[in-house]
Amino acid sequence: MLKIWYYGGVSYMNDAPSYFDNVYEDEWIEDPFVKEMIQDVDSSTVISAHIIESPILGPITPKELSGGVKVLILMLKDDSFVYNLTNCGNNCAKWVLKIAEQKDLTVYLQYMIRFEGEFEIQIMNTGKIVHNRKEYVLGLIEAERLMDER
Repeated sequence: MLKIWYYGGVSYMNDAPSYFDNVYEDEWIEDPFVKEMIQDVDSSTVISAHIIESPILGPITPKELSGGVKVLILMLKDDSFVYNLTNCGNNCAKWVLKIAEQKDLTVYLQYMIRFEGEFEIQIMNTGKIVHNRKEYVLGLIEAERLMDER
């Protein structure tokens, strides 16, 4: 299940993209699920653990991937921290949900990322579980209101 802390309540990794650059492993990049994320989010093709073909940048290393895909890979492969989902754009939303289907995933968020369809997300600030976009938006508004009251 995906658990979201909205605007506070938890310590989180502040600079996950830089952290990724120093800890990623070749095996992570060669994982078929990770290759699919990189293709979808960055429109880039993994050639090997050390070479990724970007349509804009040409051949790059994993260190040149977008911050969003780096955070997704860390969420999947490294449980050391709560990661800041604010580093990710809306193009990462479906991948966050897919990762949360594989494991219990807690993230920190500062904006309303666009989740689509049916899902199960717990807004940690309130404890409420939401199942669709409308419930999700109302849940985040309630969490924000609670933060403002404090």
